[in-house]
Amino acid sequence: MRIAQVAPLYESVPPKYYGGTERVVSYLTEELVRQGHEVTLFASGDSETNARLVAGCPRSLRLDEHCNNQLTHHLVMLERVFARAADFDIIHFHLDYMHFPLSRREPITQVTTLHGRLDIPDLVPLYGEFRDMPLISISNRQRKPLAWANWQATIHHGLPADNYRFRAQPGSYLAFLGRISPEKRVDRAIEIATQVGMPLKIAAKIDPVDKDYFDRAIAPMLSNPLVEFVGEIGEQEKDEFLGNAYGLLFPIDWPEPFGLVMIEAMACGTPVIAYRGGAVPEIMEHGRTGFVVEALEHAVEAVRRVPQLSRKRCREVFEKRFTATRMASDYVHVFKRLISRNQEKMSEAA
Repeated sequence: MRIAQVAPLYESVPPKYYGGTERVVSYLTEELVRQGHEVTLFASGDSETNARLVAGCPRSLRLDEHCNNQLTHHLVMLERVFARAADFDIIHFHLDYMHFPLSRREPITQVTTLHGRLDIPDLVPLYGEFRDMPLISISNRQRKPLAWANWQATIHHGLPADNYRFRAQPGSYLAFLGRISPEKRVDRAIEIATQVGMPLKIAAKIDPVDKDYFDRAIAPMLSNPLVEFVGEIGEQEKDEFLGNAYGLLFPIDWPEPFGLVMIEAMACGTPVIAYRGGAVPEIMEHGRTGFVVEALEHAVEAVRRVPQLSRKRCREVFEKRFTATRMASDYVHVFKRLISRNQEKMSEAA
């Protein structure tokens, strides 16, 4: 198949540091190429890929200090995508709804994977207007606020099986990996570590919008002698960071659409202690890959129960459910179905 992948421009594909959506786009793109498909990736110019790269801007917008309007670059990229639409059997968008007015008016086969939260009232009239747009969810829980939308499938994220090395022996510290923000609740992670008396390493990105929250609510907690703030780390460092941990803390306080770090930890064999929310119960296997908890005291008890879990089983669950090979195969199945359906419509119209 001739497939176009259209990524956001905020981060490179793959991202240099934090960036869940762009990382998944990279995994999917590379696996599709490996499986023999002809893939064109529309992304920032500093992206690295085995697909044909069409740059939407010279470098990722978050790292470009000269960029003051990120929307303009996305509109330029979309114009380039639609100018070449006839070159592709299917166009796969990862831009939320930005392309919907154009997609509706062009005779193309296309689908959009939604990567973010959908429980926002303003989204209801938008997706109501564009009910014809075919969508893919990254978890069944993600789609619940818009259950009536034009869902084609739920496809869980996957990782290349060799990106993370299995480690049979647990480390001596708890890990928090992600972003510093009120909904990610690193404060909970610090409290859990404090109550169990175990070191906590925090590898996290701080967005400008969350800088005040960090300074006000989190920075004072970093004086705790058990806490080490590592800062933002890249893909190469995550393998060591997660693999050498005793357990990953995922103490969220929002409807998480997926939670990529949970399967990254599983790939290393590291159990996860996660608060129930969003897709967590869908991704986690309670009592097998970690524990799903609902309160601080439950999280503290779960950390103490980690020795009951098998790190080997965590890796086995990852290999069965969350590889990039499985993810790409699921997408190819949907792509073929949409292409066939569109061809039938065109034949009937003729």
